[in-house]
Amino acid sequence: MKNNILQKLMLIAVLLTGSHAFAHDFEAKNSDGVTIYYNILSEDDKTVEVTYQGSSYNENSNEYTGNIVIPGTVTSDDITYNVISIEDRTFVDCTGLTSIQIPNTVQNIGLFAFSGCVNLSTINIPNSIQNINKGTFQYCSNLSTLVIPNSVTNISEYAFLQCTNLN
Repeated sequence: MKNNILQKLMLIAVLLTGSHAFAHDFEAKNSDGVTIYYNILSEDDKTVEVTYQGSSYNENSNEYTGNIVIPGTVTSDDITYNVISIEDRTFVDCTGLTSIQIPNTVQNIGLFAFSGCVNLSTINIPNSIQNINKGTFQYCSNLSTLVIPNSVTNISEYAFLQCTNLN
């Protein structure tokens, strides 16, 4: 009897707390009509990061396809945010992703952000980036065009592992 009551109380507690079904705080369409997902980093500074759609990075690995243009600012609930980061593993295994345009507002590209994007062929890294993190472009076997600005002072291990078409 005591266990039964305890189990019911625990179930009620779980139901009342709810669960966050998605990893992102909001989504918005870019100028091309492509939906991009965002997490709010700071309400005070009005900054966000680009993220993946599902509750984990590998849940919806093919969400981003084609040419993605990340805007420098995005608006949600009448608040305009600066896009300053790409979260770890955001584009991992997006096999349909062919090119990406990152604005100069982005200061950080997370770990393994583009890992496994086998059809990614073109990316321009903005002057606002100082580090290319671990595994950022690993297994991007079709990556052939990449401009690394002078602002980049550190390239971490495995950043370009198996980028066989990179010149």
